[in-house]
Amino acid sequence: MNLGSPASTSVKDVKAYLKEFLMDKRVIDYPYLSRYFLINGIIAPSRAPKSAHAYEKVWTSEGSPLIVLSKALQEAVQKQVPEPVEIAMRYGQPNIKTAFDNIKTKHPEVNEVILLPLYPHYAMSSYETAVVQAEEVFAKGKYSFKIRTIQPYYNNPDYIFALSESIKPYLKQDYDQILFSYHGLPERHMRKADITGNHCMRSADCCEVASPAHAHCYRHQCFTTTRLVTELLHIPKDKYSISFQSRLGREEWLKPYTDFRFKEMPAEGIKKLLVLCPAFVSDCLETLEEIAMQGKETFMDAGGESYTFIPCMNTQPAWVNAIVKWIKELKE
Repeated sequence: MNLGSPASTSVKDVKAYLKEFLMDKRVIDYPYLSRYFLINGIIAPSRAPKSAHAYEKVWTSEGSPLIVLSKALQEAVQKQVPEPVEIAMRYGQPNIKTAFDNIKTKHPEVNEVILLPLYPHYAMSSYETAVVQAEEVFAKGKYSFKIRTIQPYYNNPDYIFALSESIKPYLKQDYDQILFSYHGLPERHMRKADITGNHCMRSADCCEVASPAHAHCYRHQCFTTTRLVTELLHIPKDKYSISFQSRLGREEWLKPYTDFRFKEMPAEGIKKLLVLCPAFVSDCLETLEEIAMQGKETFMDAGGESYTFIPCMNTQPAWVNAIVKWIKELKE
């Protein structure tokens, strides 16, 4: 289960997609009326033309990169397992109801469905909303099978190995630093997801201090992924850093901001940069246009000498093998 995409690059379709996406109360968690007027009256109308143009730059002959790559992952996994493999998007098509209905009608013998959200880290605006929607659709559908969900795998050795394998070939080139650019979230979301009510964003080292809050702390989980990958690849601490991208609105989001870092790094002597986006397992608008295109332009204009975007895992063999392994383990 992945995020989703507009049906086309037309402003109309992009606007419809933005409305569905941003009206999700777990994405913009304002009261309904405030959210409705903000999105329908301001954000969607103003952002749709810009987003449509951005989508045009990455759209393929087969359609949206995210949908195309999700289908490719589906096919790669299907080749290694006998059970039917479906894909679903949280927003847009194909949706989770379509996936469940396909299983119900085409494979009535199925008695359990494993849900794999393609989000390694827990956040209410990504992993949580996907799982909640799947559970709600399941409850209304009177399906004969049960569902079981794979938990966030930000620290799972199989995921860490697969992510490391996707990075490894790029470490052979000369570079000053590798930047782990994660999708951003409002700092308020960290505090809201804190099950203890008094840990997240309360101190500078909150993510390093053990706490039950870390089970739902996106920031801590991003730091953990980075630490485990850099340890596995033996990347020195002075050769990597973390930032957060794709912020929306004026409130405080997780820092440092990726676009700010692109402007600052050359002046700090970081002229040769490698960049990856570990919060995504499939390349999409946020990786291909925001980071691979806009990010490179910003960095080079600020005085950078070389800029290399490391693609997401997509259908990388180690990633496909990890998913297949998890399926087999859950069947045992």
